[in-house]
Amino acid sequence: MTKAELIESVASKVDLPRATSERAVNTLFDDIVAALKQGEKVNISGFGTFAVSTRKARTGRNPKTGESIEISASRAAKFKPGKTLKDALN
Repeated sequence: MTKAELIESVASKVDLPRATSERAVNTLFDDIVAALKQGEKVNISGFGTFAVSTRKARTGRNPKTGESIEISASRAAKFKPGKTLKDALN
């Protein structure tokens, strides 16, 4: 499912205009991203938890040349599904 398909689905299920549905979906995503940028966890009951994972700097290899390269430290979002979501999939 793409973002556009999600917007259409929300619009049809809640009987809202597509533009209103798009604003609602975009606002939801923006709020999740803003919370993660501040280092907060986002827990959506029954769905799962979004959190920020910190990766340390490390040495890697260029697979083409075999040359060692330094990979800088970074932050990444991670998602842990909740019990309700896991049960729905199994």
